[in-house]
Amino acid sequence: MKNMVYIQSGGPTSVINSSLYGAIREAQKHHDVIGHIYGSIHGVEGLIYDDLIDIEQEDDEQIELLLQTAGSILGTTRRKLPKDIHDEVYMKIIANLKKHNIGYVFVNGGNDTMDTCYKLSLLAKELKLDIKVLGVPKTIDNDLACTDHSLGYPSAAKYVINTINEFAKDAQCFKVGKIHVVEIMGRNAGWLTAAPDLLPEDTRPDLFYFPEFDFDTQQFIKDVQEVYNRKGYGVIAISEGLNIKRDTSNARVDGFGHAQLGGAATFLCDVIETNLNLPTRAIEFSLLQRACPMFISKVDREEAIKTGELAVKAALEGHTGEMIIFKRTSDEPYHIDFDLYDLSHIANAESKIPASMFCDKTRMSEEFRKYLRPLIQGEVDLVYENGIAKVSHFKKVHVE
Repeated sequence: MKNMVYIQSGGPTSVINSSLYGAIREAQKHHDVIGHIYGSIHGVEGLIYDDLIDIEQEDDEQIELLLQTAGSILGTTRRKLPKDIHDEVYMKIIANLKKHNIGYVFVNGGNDTMDTCYKLSLLAKELKLDIKVLGVPKTIDNDLACTDHSLGYPSAAKYVINTINEFAKDAQCFKVGKIHVVEIMGRNAGWLTAAPDLLPEDTRPDLFYFPEFDFDTQQFIKDVQEVYNRKGYGVIAISEGLNIKRDTSNARVDGFGHAQLGGAATFLCDVIETNLNLPTRAIEFSLLQRACPMFISKVDREEAIKTGELAVKAALEGHTGEMIIFKRTSDEPYHIDFDLYDLSHIANAESKIPASMFCDKTRMSEEFRKYLRPLIQGEVDLVYENGIAKVSHFKKVHVE
């Protein structure tokens, strides 16, 4: 009998804990082959520093509340492991896996995290260890390769769509309006920025700017002026990773070498005010787009739970070095097949918006709308106490 450990890594989503929930509930059905269910605190660092918790020491109510708890209940990390899988840090991980008799490792994260997952699977194979390593997809950027979409993206998209729908009506109220520049997450792919294209014309952003295209400052100024002349106000959606010439020399860099983004909306508001002398407002959704449970997509949550369940089943069947992926077979009615795919094709790869989903540089095609519509469907009922949505609190009993 072997134990299992679950790892959460990278930026959280509003359904990352739903995948954990699915894995826990499935593992509890197999105590004949899975002994203990452990959680690794702060991602892979828990395995490096022997910081594991016994998840089955948590109250059942708190496990149920995972379904409406944002953030990563186990803690997360952006630590990049060395390229050399024989580095000392890997030996620490292997030592702790052996110490706790762990035979099943589940790594929940995005493309950088899948690199960690892949390296661990390679090392386990090389050392001929009976350890199965499976990836569980997650990223609101929706840039994971080889899968129709990533868990967390539908709910984040739903948040962006509904929030812009609301404040666009507010922007229409004033006789002398402003140009609102809305900064949306997305480093190299504009999937999330494109989401509000689903809105009706009345509240849809007037202009969109994506990292998939080069940014032309002069054309941007002309476009903004045209919108303001026509409407007296404007709403512009931009990706945080927009390729604009600005000073990022002092930006913080994470373990994967990615600069901490933010401030693009403020920068472009300065461009507008300097060149057009128009009133502006910069709006940065920042963490809210991934941390708000109020707009969790029911489709997203259900797929997250199912993915956690299937990861456990796949490991028990002997699969390793693979990630659960989604293959769409129909838009109307929406249907996907769950499958497994080799991590070597997913680690560090990116999925950007295909050209066929753009009408032009600032509008999406019906193909994109058909892609996104089914993903944001369905609402979830949250449990409240005194008007506040309840969240899960783990005791985090340390495993000796």
